[in-house]
Amino acid sequence: MQRISRLKREMQLLSAEPPPGVSCWQIEERVDELQAQIVGGANTPYEGGVFTLEINIPERYPFEPPKMRFLTPIYHPNIDNAGRICLDALKLPPKGAWRPSLNISTVLTSIQLLMSEPNPDDPLMADISSEFKYNKPLYLEKATKWTAEHAIQKNKGCVETEEKTSTENKNKKAAHKREALSAQENLEHTKKVCM
Repeated sequence: MQRISRLKREMQLLSAEPPPGVSCWQIEERVDELQAQIVGGANTPYEGGVFTLEINIPERYPFEPPKMRFLTPIYHPNIDNAGRICLDALKLPPKGAWRPSLNISTVLTSIQLLMSEPNPDDPLMADISSEFKYNKPLYLEKATKWTAEHAIQKNKGCVETEEKTSTENKNKKAAHKREALSAQENLEHTKKVCM
């Protein structure tokens, strides 16, 4: 019961006053499953990228930390290929720093900071950590490439239109269409669903 009321308060706060570059929402009506998006920070190899995270809230929350992982692939020394994150705030003491006074918003902000300032001394990915420490230009090149491949949205704009068919009128649904310029040909337009 405490978990549900606490989560309701946190979600209200996150929707009313989200941290800059962070958004979070419930998946359907599930209280214990959330998704979040973090926008890559300026002057980082993640700049311009939108990174999606999965958040699972344990039964004992806030006495146990939420379980978070990246769904969007990211090249980072503290985040592995499965999206798991090495961050003290996501672990219980004595090895971790989670405490009930922390919340989802503060942890997402901590992850955003970790993206800007990796900790190569406590890596999940030893090879990426080595690159970060000893060959930073290569690390920056690879991280920027991964961001471009996995986290930057290819579409340039979103146009909202209503298509009136008898089915949609009955269901009162509006269809969203996205118009984007092709990456290789600036003259060719493609249409995609805007979600």
